[in-house]
Amino acid sequence: ALGFITRPPHQFLSLLCNGLRILRLSELCTQPRPRAMATSSSSSWELPLVAVCQVTSTPSKQQNFKMCAGLIQEAARLGACLAFLPEAFDFIARDPAETLRLSEPLSGNLMGEYSQLARDCGIWLSLGGFHERGQDWEQTQKIYNCHVLLDSKGSVVATYRKTHLCDVEIPGQGPMRESNSTIPGPSLGSPVDTPAGKVGLAICYDIRFPELSLVLAQAGAEILTYPSAFGTVTGPAHWEVLLRARAIETQCYVVAAAQCGRHHEKRASHGHSMVVDPWGTVVASCSEGPGLCLARIDLNFLHQMRQHLPVFQHRRPDLYGTLGMGQLLS
Repeated sequence: ALGFITRPPHQFLSLLCNGLRILRLSELCTQPRPRAMATSSSSSWELPLVAVCQVTSTPSKQQNFKMCAGLIQEAARLGACLAFLPEAFDFIARDPAETLRLSEPLSGNLMGEYSQLARDCGIWLSLGGFHERGQDWEQTQKIYNCHVLLDSKGSVVATYRKTHLCDVEIPGQGPMRESNSTIPGPSLGSPVDTPAGKVGLAICYDIRFPELSLVLAQAGAEILTYPSAFGTVTGPAHWEVLLRARAIETQCYVVAAAQCGRHHEKRASHGHSMVVDPWGTVVASCSEGPGLCLARIDLNFLHQMRQHLPVFQHRRPDLYGTLGMGQLLS
């Protein structure tokens, strides 16, 4: 499969109708695979194409939608069947009170705009971390960090509410207390059939818990997605390492749309959105700044990998137990 790498922001190619500049798409990135697994039954140009959008969200929902919509429109124009947006694509607030004030239910105006966008562009959307007022909003006054998957008709086909909340204190990055405004999700979601393959949904901090990715892989996932807003200290140290590890151990494609740059005076993100193949190779990545990268998903290669390295057949549940498959939603 081939990936596309975006060039730096100063090498812009064109303007979209919304006035958003997009990054030049160039430099084909090939994968150093073993010879026995390097062939596919289909031409690479027949393989499904996915787009990974990198943005810098602010507290302005209107500004953020304009940026995301421009990237989605460009992804559709380039032939992508599925576009991935990062965690907090809707907004990144300055404090928990602002987060709660700006949040909406899934039936609100913002999700309606994204549904219309999916219909207009004829593209599936992975909306990787929506600040959702759930049905318990009146009682709890807290929200969910909700990953929403829309099909090309704009219908919600899956939701996953982040189960691992990021309550950490990293020297040099500042404390984060996601639980101040957010409730952890109650369960995982089963992988979803999409035009690119079966997608297992996760969000950001979930990447540090390999049990989640292994459960999704055993349930049939072929693509794992980790929409994120990694910080500027943990990002350089852990981001790529964790993504590649999850891809290798699950033998899945891993797609990670990321926030980048400075959102406001209190917060900045690492960026470096990427796609990793089941061999652990980064096949597409974003440069600094907002933009998108593209990658083709070669499921034939994935199944060859699993045939040649049948690690799931070699697992020893008699020694270390069986992961909780019963926690997956039907």
